[in-house]
Amino acid sequence: MEYVLLISVLVSFVLAVSFLPMWIRVCRKVGLVWEDMNKFGHPKNVVSSGGAVVVMAFVLGVLSYLALKTFLFGGQVKALEIFALLAVILILGIAGLVDDLLGWKNGGLPMRIRLLLAAAASVPLVVINAGTHFMSLPFLGVIDFGILYPLILVPLAVVGVSTTYNFLAGFNGLEAGQGILILSFLSFVSYATGSAWLAIVGLCMVGALAGFWIFNKFPAKVFPGDVMTYGIGALIAGMAILGNFEKIAFVIFIPYILEVALKVRGKLKVSSFGIPDKNGILKMPEDKVYGLEHLAIKVLGKSATEKKIVYLIHAFQILFILIGFLMM
Repeated sequence: MEYVLLISVLVSFVLAVSFLPMWIRVCRKVGLVWEDMNKFGHPKNVVSSGGAVVVMAFVLGVLSYLALKTFLFGGQVKALEIFALLAVILILGIAGLVDDLLGWKNGGLPMRIRLLLAAAASVPLVVINAGTHFMSLPFLGVIDFGILYPLILVPLAVVGVSTTYNFLAGFNGLEAGQGILILSFLSFVSYATGSAWLAIVGLCMVGALAGFWIFNKFPAKVFPGDVMTYGIGALIAGMAILGNFEKIAFVIFIPYILEVALKVRGKLKVSSFGIPDKNGILKMPEDKVYGLEHLAIKVLGKSATEKKIVYLIHAFQILFILIGFLMM
């Protein structure tokens, strides 16, 4: 009977699909549009920060789950953990929206401010002492981090994952598709390890992202903005902490670690975009590779369309998901 709780996932999907057309109309009317950098001529016709609708749909979906669990099924509800996780995502969502409004071409929020806000956003998980203090590390075995886990490791996880998830971005459907793949698998891991409540929370975001993807896939009508990427990153970190599967989450996040390393190679100044021609083929913007997006362009060569680049990155992500599955 508790499969009825999956209605909350449908709630998130329906809300996203219902409200995004309204968001697109209003943003076009007031001029909140961004350039589509991977299209020839860089047309300025794609609505910004649609991730705000995704966050809203996700939060309301999770609240509907809590309502169903409380009034229909009764029993224990992980309300404290859920509200702490929602607080983290909402704080980072607000920070991301401010960053979007300041404009990525203007640099957005200064890096140190982003890091401070992400650290502040981790406080709800810190104060509830989320997760367990024991971690199994390669070659070292099981280590008890004690008080260092909530005070140091939890903030580091939230800051690291939330602020780097948007590094692998800038292509139609990429961020949403990656979020669907990663959070679907982490929801499966949550269910398989006895945290069904956490699985439903993760799937609520998957539902919202699926609704968003319909409007964000090639050719995109709306971009996610940092309001969505920060929120997804925060949810990935939060699920890993609350579900106690940090090692699996780390493996899943390896493509983003590689992306950060390549971006650092370019001193965080080289963009991820390609150079589009009239036929929709993207060429390398630099001689060297400064991101997985550039690597995909190099691998695909003369057939490097935006859609193929996104699918190739998704395939690369699925490879690490399979590795994570084998680790269970």
